[in-house]
This record gives sequence, structure tokens and C-alpha cells, in this order.
Amino acid sequence: MASSPQKSPSSPKSPTPKSPSSRKKDDSFLGKLGGTLSRRKKAKEVSELQEEGINAINLPLSPSHYELDPEDTMLEENEVRTMVDPNSKTDRKLQELMRVLIDWINDVLVGERIIVKDLAEDLYDGQVLQKLFEKLEGEKLNVAEVTQSEIAQKQKLQTVLERINDSLKLSTRNIRWNVDSVHTKSIVAILHLLVALSQHFRAPIRLPDHVSIQVVVVQKREGILQSRQIQEEITVLLLFLLLLTERDAFDTLFDHAPDKLNVVKKTLITFVNKHLNKLNLEVSELDTQFADGVYLVLLMGLLEGYFVPLYNFFLTPENFEQKVHNVSISFELMQDGGLERPKPRPEDIVNCDLKSTLRVLYNLFTRYRSVD
Repeated sequence: MASSPQKSPSSPKSPTPKSPSSRKKDDSFLGKLGGTLSRRKKAKEVSELQEEGINAINLPLSPSHYELDPEDTMLEENEVRTMVDPNSKTDRKLQELMRVLIDWINDVLVGERIIVKDLAEDLYDGQVLQKLFEKLEGEKLNVAEVTQSEIAQKQKLQTVLERINDSLKLSTRNIRWNVDSVHTKSIVAILHLLVALSQHFRAPIRLPDHVSIQVVVVQKREGILQSRQIQEEITVLLLFLLLLTERDAFDTLFDHAPDKLNVVKKTLITFVNKHLNKLNLEVSELDTQFADGVYLVLLMGLLEGYFVPLYNFFLTPENFEQKVHNVSISFELMQDGGLERPKPRPEDIVNCDLKSTLRVLYNLFTRYRSVD
């Protein structure tokens, strides 16, 4: 038989009024307790804020949750931070793009005894980027070789990126990287940078098309963390863009109008000889006689009205490297004259690629054809 509930020994009593001295003691005790509670409340608020940030990021994503550094959620008002959805990192095309870029960098730097294994970890401090750009551009940068402190690394990275941006000649809105994004190992920024470099220097690689990364953008507005997802396109319609930049009138002439190609060649020969004749020089074969870069350097001096010092280039180049140096100097002179950097590589000219040589000479013709 179940027992009935037992009553409490005594009924609750109403609280009796406290004396002023007793109340003072309680206030003092509560004051101390309040300080402890206040500290605990602040700690709880920090914890809740971190949890809020992680939830704001995780909730819009796929059901699979992942760990985030709590620091990534501690933002100032209106501060924006971007993070890559880890699920994107396993994308097949993204993995292929990173592999192709890593192999390309290692091929370029084979003589430097540098082996890149991870793009973010190996490029963030500017050391590898410096060496890569120096090899591609044929220019030595005036930066410290080894930097240990974060400040020194960022200063070096700033110099390297400024020189890269100057060479790429991209509009500000098309530059998708900066010192902070690269130094914090943002794979999105680093991939944008490497793709731009590979395209500009016409790397002998094929990048996969339509590579994108799922990015979570978090911003703090009026004390509340807000997040959204975006698809960051890394190689958007790359094949189409390459066709726009690489396919031109000369492709059409070579493929469909060889008779008109001969007319263009004669026009360009007449143009360059009009100026080279001033030095008692003359060309008849465009693909071979510009291959060592000497005539290109001299031609730029004639077109711009100055004398190029002989110590700046090799008047009688003896090897491939010296010829590439000459052509590179001529390209720099063209840029100094206000022309865009020629799309062909110096190596293409040295290798007697007629189409590349015609592209360079045609740009000069369109700019200087009225110069006597």
C-alpha cells in the first residue's frame, strides 16, 4: 500500500524585516558575489558569442558540422571575414587545379632547390612568390631573402605583390588578393594570384575549367553576426577567356587566309625597315631576324627617339638566355612607351614563333606607323 505524502516539519515562514546593520552586511556580501557573477556573466557572454558565430556559419551549410577556430567568430562591428567550406576542399576539380599549379611552380623553381607541397603553407610568407616571380619576369627583386618575424614577412610580401600587380597590369577590381589575405593563408586569394600569374606568363599548363570554392562570408552588424554563402569562381570559363585573349586576327590569317598573311608580313617588313634603315640595317625574315632581340631593342630606341646604351643588352648574344634578356628588355621599353606588355613570352620570340613575332610587331605598327 502506497504511503501518503509526508508533510514538511514546518510551514514556510514569511521573511522578517532585516535591521539596517544586517542589510549592510548582506549588501556587502552581495556586492562581492555580484562581482563574481558579473565576471561569470561576461565569460558566459563570450562563450555564447563564440557559439553564435559558429552556429551562424554552420547552420547555412550542409548537415555535416565542422570545427572552427573561435577567433574566427570574434569580429569587430562591420568587420567581414571569409572562410572556405571544408567540404569544398575535396572537390575533384579544385584538387586538380592545385596539383597543376604546384607542379608548375616546382618546374619553374627546379633550379632553386625549392619544393612546394602545400600552396597555402608554402606561399604565405612571400619567399616562394618572390622566387617564382623573379624566374618568370627575369628580374631580381630588392627584398630580404629570409624573414622570420610577421612584420618583416608582411613587408616583404607587400613589395613582392606590388611588383606582381604592376607586371600583371590588372584593374583594381580584378585584383583578388592582398597582403593580409595571402599572409593569413587564404587559399582563395592564393589561387586567384597563381591563376593570374600562369595566364599572364603563358605557363605551359592546362588549368581545369569552372573551378569554384564554396565560401562563407561572416559580418558583424549591430552586434549580430550575419553569414552568407557564395561561390567563388577561380577559373570561370577559362577556355572562353583564353580564346578571347589568344585568338586574334593572326590566328585567322594563319588558319584561313595565308595569302593575306603575306600582305601583312610585307607591310610589317616595310614598316620596320623604314626605321632600321637609319642604322643601315634591314630585315627580310621576320621570324628569324628578330629572334635574338637585338633588332627589337634598336627598333624601340628609333621609334621613341633615344639611344639604348649598349651595356643594357647583348649586341651579339651567344646563348638562349642572352637572347631572352634582349627580348625582355625590348618588352620593358615597349611598356615604358605606354604599350601594354606583349602577350607572347620572350621565349616565344627567341624560338622563332612567327605568330608571336607578328603580334609584337603589329602592336608597334599600330602605335608608331605615323612616326617618320
